[in-house]
Amino acid sequence: MPGNRTWLPYPRRVSQPTSLVKRLLLGRPFRSDRLSETLLPKRIALPVFASDAMSSVAYAPGEILATLSTAGLATYALSPWVGVAVVVVLLTVVASYRQNVHAYPSGGGDYEVATTNLGDRYGLVVASALMVDYVLTVAVSVASGIQNIASALPFLQGREVITSVVVVVLLTAMNLRGLRESGIAFAIPTYAFMVAILGMVLFGLFRIFALGDHVQTASANFKLVGSQSFIGIAFVFLLLRSFSSGCAALTGVEAISNGVPAFQKPKSKNAATTLLMLGLLAVAMMLGTLALAQLTGLKYVDHVSQLLGAPAGYVQKTVMAQLAEAVFSGFPVGFYIVTAVTALILVLAANTAFNGFPVLGSILAQDRYLPRQLHTRGDRLAFSNGILFLAVFAIVLLVAFKADPSALIHLYIVGVFVSFTLSQMGMVRHWTRHLKTERDKAVRRRMYRSRVINSFGFLMTGSVLVVVLITKFGEGAWIAIAAMVVIYVLMLGIRRHYDSVARELAAEEQRPVLPSRNHAIVLLSKLHQPSVRALAYARATRPDTLNAVTVNVDDADTRALQAEWEKRDIPIPLVVVDSPYREITQPILQYVKGIRRESPRDVITVFIPEYVVGHWWENLLHNQSALRLKGRLLFEPGIMVTSVPWQLHSSERANLDRRDRIVAGVRRGLVTGPAGGRPKADKAGSGQKSDESGQ
Repeated sequence: MPGNRTWLPYPRRVSQPTSLVKRLLLGRPFRSDRLSETLLPKRIALPVFASDAMSSVAYAPGEILATLSTAGLATYALSPWVGVAVVVVLLTVVASYRQNVHAYPSGGGDYEVATTNLGDRYGLVVASALMVDYVLTVAVSVASGIQNIASALPFLQGREVITSVVVVVLLTAMNLRGLRESGIAFAIPTYAFMVAILGMVLFGLFRIFALGDHVQTASANFKLVGSQSFIGIAFVFLLLRSFSSGCAALTGVEAISNGVPAFQKPKSKNAATTLLMLGLLAVAMMLGTLALAQLTGLKYVDHVSQLLGAPAGYVQKTVMAQLAEAVFSGFPVGFYIVTAVTALILVLAANTAFNGFPVLGSILAQDRYLPRQLHTRGDRLAFSNGILFLAVFAIVLLVAFKADPSALIHLYIVGVFVSFTLSQMGMVRHWTRHLKTERDKAVRRRMYRSRVINSFGFLMTGSVLVVVLITKFGEGAWIAIAAMVVIYVLMLGIRRHYDSVARELAAEEQRPVLPSRNHAIVLLSKLHQPSVRALAYARATRPDTLNAVTVNVDDADTRALQAEWEKRDIPIPLVVVDSPYREITQPILQYVKGIRRESPRDVITVFIPEYVVGHWWENLLHNQSALRLKGRLLFEPGIMVTSVPWQLHSSERANLDRRDRIVAGVRRGLVTGPAGGRPKADKAGSGQKSDESGQ
């Protein structure tokens, strides 16, 4: 371009206060071609996607022990076997999902598997289940973490709700900065939890078996009595309920199959390896914790009244806290480290949902089951709208249930096992379909093996789903099921709407019929510079007819306008529309509709002068009539509405301030040029101010 100009990027609006705050919180925007730089290596992907599954290890053993404690000490001793059953299901699910990530690496996860192999309706069931599960993951994790922290910091007691909301906001801000950056921030506490728990288990076993130390928890000296008597079917039901509570350890396993696109290449291989690492670590911590609890005589009950010999006012500590206190007796630092990282991992478990939900939402939006805004990436190449959507609903749940993890936990697990079961069923059909066409014997053997794994996974997860529905339905699981139904119906409605709009907007094969004539109308209330500009612009479009229209709401003003019109000898007819009730919008609509009735094949272009202001409060003082008119005219067929802007001085000052701040940002390195480099400066120095008058 000729002339002395400095090219600045658009639309980076560094001048706005909100933009400055946004940059400080989120950082500089990323170009689209930098997406590959945000992909995760395995060492970062593991804490990003494993935090939910790892956190389950912190409370799943306690859920097993507390449930079994209601039947007394004899049943309580079965806790390791219940843990083994949970581990079998966990390893089965891990092995099954390793098949999933190889077969469907696009990131659709369970939704894509179910949709492709079982049909769209099954895919929507899975999607609704996962969405509910992700929201509950954030709510339950944050509520549990804050409860643990509040037990150590008494001043937080009674403020759990507001604290939980603040934590969700902080997690949201971190994830809006981008997947890689949030993953690096959360990697240290997640690895610290793994090291602390495995270190506690190994050190405890070393003390017991190698050193022969008598390691006991404080609750080992209490006697355990059952609050109820369980025999026959009731006893079996208790075991199943304990098993379903322990299966909370499986939540989060599916997140990796939904997040395959976030991995570095080779994506499928790295995702499968990370999934295996997650499974092995979870199994080691789960079995190690239950074994150590058995060896140290730990008692963890549903009601403190079941502990005979407990002092008055006894407060039951969590399983991890009791074990850490016993194993690191004489070394309080170890106890505090385990307690701290356990509370921290419970909070950070929500990060798994912040990585899984936005990807799923993007895929659903692409398939037109959710608003299309969820499909786009934000400044930091994260699915920002999905992250915000998740945060809002999690906050609603936390406020509604008063951040009580006991009330929220019963809503949990159902959604994830619905997706587990339908996903495994879909994978069985996937391998069966491919076996019909595959002829290579080696490949067929691998497919048979994969089908056996997924078939076993379907039987296991389906059985657990039935158990969970039976044991948890009356305790609150029905709320999660009801939410799934609502989301399912809502997504169907959104898809029907998008399909209807697509059919309506589909281009016809024949050429569009051009309008016979174009009637231009300029709306004005007085003769001033904005209306003169609108008249000039309307004449420049060369319409077939052109009229200026004013509404008579005050006789004196109307006569003054007519007199000035004649004085200036403006060669455009001035039409006065009478309004006995001093209303503006309706008379204009009636006038325009009258022209349409006379010439249905013609088009009418309505020009409306508008002020461009520099302050938000000025919008309250101007353009109100124009906004109402546009809002009504846009609904009328065959009518085009054109705004003719007039920049007031306040807008010019605001624009200059914006330019000055952007230039200052360029000097500080905050703003880059169009191609990612620095802006090009002209040889003569500063550019000249452009003419904004439009005259």
